[in-house]
Amino acid sequence: MKYLIYPTIFLVMISCGENSAKKKSEISAVHYGEVKVDSTKAVSVDEMLTCFEGNGDKVEFTFKAEIKEVCTKAGCWISVDKGNEETFMVRFKNHFTIPVKTKLNTEAIIHGFAHMDTVSVKSLQHFAEDAGESKEEIAKITEPKFEMGFQADGILLLNK
Repeated sequence: MKYLIYPTIFLVMISCGENSAKKKSEISAVHYGEVKVDSTKAVSVDEMLTCFEGNGDKVEFTFKAEIKEVCTKAGCWISVDKGNEETFMVRFKNHFTIPVKTKLNTEAIIHGFAHMDTVSVKSLQHFAEDAGESKEEIAKITEPKFEMGFQADGILLLNK
């Protein structure tokens, strides 16, 4: 009987290992932008926001986040989840783009610089138009925003 148990356990271990190897190989990443993103340096959005909080300087980060919105006109910016039902915008340096059909909730690893920024009414209206907002919603934008901005110089889109 013990001669049957050991081979069975061995086969189960091998088959489990093959499945996890297949799952790992099914995850791929597509790079966009001028800077090669080092995914091993990525921190969570929460960690990045905590480190940046109260910092008036331009600070370099590599972080991992879910994409919540993509510019529908050219793929030249995205909004990512802060983790609290809020988002922030990531603009792409030198206007590089990602596919406009990028699926929402796609995980991305993003490299670039966080900074405080005043976003003009004209820019906010432009971004709302790019996002496909109605003319009525765009007309409601009448005040500039002072908020954290992020300019990415590289992004990895993770495909699972």
